Amino acid sequence: MPAWTGREITVSTSAAHAARHTHFGWFKRRRDLEVDDVTVVDRSLLNRAVGAAALGNAMEWFDFGVYGYIAVTLGHVFFPSSDPALQLIATFATFTVAFLVRPLGGLVFGPLGDRYGRHKILAMTMILMAVGTFSIGLIPSYAQIGIGAPLMLLAARLVQGFSTGGEYGGAATFIAEYSTDRKRGLMGSWLEFGTLGGYIAGAGTVTALQMALSDAQMLEWGWRIPFLVAGPLGLLGLYMRLKLEETPAFQAYSEQIDARESERPGLGTLFRVHWRQLLKCVGLVLVFNVTDYMLLTYMPNYLSVTMGYAETKGLLLIIIVMLVMMPLNVVGGLFSDRLGRRPMIIGACVALMLLSVPCMLLIGTGNDALIFLGLMLLGIALVCFTSSMPSTLPALFYTPVRYSALSIAFNISVSLFGGTTPLITAWLVQKTGDPLVPAYYLMGAALIGLLTMLTVRETAGMPLRGSPPAVANEAEAIALVESGEPVTVDKALPDLPPVAPVAVETPAMIRPLAS
Repeated sequence: MPAWTGREITVSTSAAHAARHTHFGWFKRRRDLEVDDVTVVDRSLLNRAVGAAALGNAMEWFDFGVYGYIAVTLGHVFFPSSDPALQLIATFATFTVAFLVRPLGGLVFGPLGDRYGRHKILAMTMILMAVGTFSIGLIPSYAQIGIGAPLMLLAARLVQGFSTGGEYGGAATFIAEYSTDRKRGLMGSWLEFGTLGGYIAGAGTVTALQMALSDAQMLEWGWRIPFLVAGPLGLLGLYMRLKLEETPAFQAYSEQIDARESERPGLGTLFRVHWRQLLKCVGLVLVFNVTDYMLLTYMPNYLSVTMGYAETKGLLLIIIVMLVMMPLNVVGGLFSDRLGRRPMIIGACVALMLLSVPCMLLIGTGNDALIFLGLMLLGIALVCFTSSMPSTLPALFYTPVRYSALSIAFNISVSLFGGTTPLITAWLVQKTGDPLVPAYYLMGAALIGLLTMLTVRETAGMPLRGSPPAVANEAEAIALVESGEPVTVDKALPDLPPVAPVAVETPAMIRPLAS
């Protein structure tokens, strides 16, 4: 571990390796800090960054959510069949295909975000998502052009999936790097607040159309409306993202690396050095997204197709659950800052393992109040994930590789486990005839999440890896410097062969943002 002495680092390694160590950022103790070393975050810039990231995420998940909520209708439009269950499976198969290209999007947009900046790439993903979603609203039906209709739907879904590959990792990175260390959980919770807002807007739009239009009108043209709305929403999100500045953490890193452009960490370094953290991220994203897609995307269709309830009934119940979840998500963010990320996530995993079967039994009663209770209990467990993960996942990685690592690991996990949840669950329910299959699926995911989180260190209140401490004002910066306590629990560095110590002169890390 490098020992800081004034403005130099003494590292037991070669000069090249020593220079590379500086890329991974800060390993000072507070007794070595100066006030100018600490990032003072401007409150107005932070609010704008969080708002733009949350709105963009809401836009992304409005688009993805609409597809899930209107899946039954899309099955009739693009996959005509006499078996409703097969129609639903075909529709969810197209839904799932978009997730298969998400890792490719992460492989493309992640390294670009680590090289050229977070907000530029987030603007690009917004454009692609809006184009892909708007295009779905223009596709002719199967009755009009035959097999060409589902093929065009598939192409649009691939564009959506590719763009989304760079969205969550970038948005979570953006908020985490803009936030102060003490409130990173609260600020990150607004990202999933935006997700829930997008889900609610998508579900509300579909439900309103189903209530206002006849079945024939929905099949003929009504299903197109939610997708066409994506055009103006995308322009609004793009405008907000283009108005943002780059994160202070990325600015600090860019100042360090400008003189050594050829030494930027590549994907080889990422997989060779950070593979343990990548696997931890995959495990956490697995339980997070399986729960998310099971409750918010699959459950409305499970209620209508498997349980035989009215289609609008399931949607309305899910909308109510999400409305309750939105304020709870912000409260959860506060708790994650005060109690820690580990208690929140471990507690949610344990709750899922104990309550999944009882919740599914409640959902199967046919009683509206009991159905809502079962859904709400699952929603509370999900809140523990949605409020804590946006601050937990970025903290796993160093600044130079954070966008790449989070985008790649997140999307691999979502593609293999999260996005496939509706398809696999629907298939298993049809094959086994067991309505408790969703509960077993959730319990398995919760066990993996629990075992993974037990290997993750607590990061609440700590600086991000490879970033200077971030505080809300100069008084906090002075108090931080005068405390003399360690600023980071980070112990892990790449294993490099030891050689003679060398001293590496380092440039100024970061200037406080102007207030």
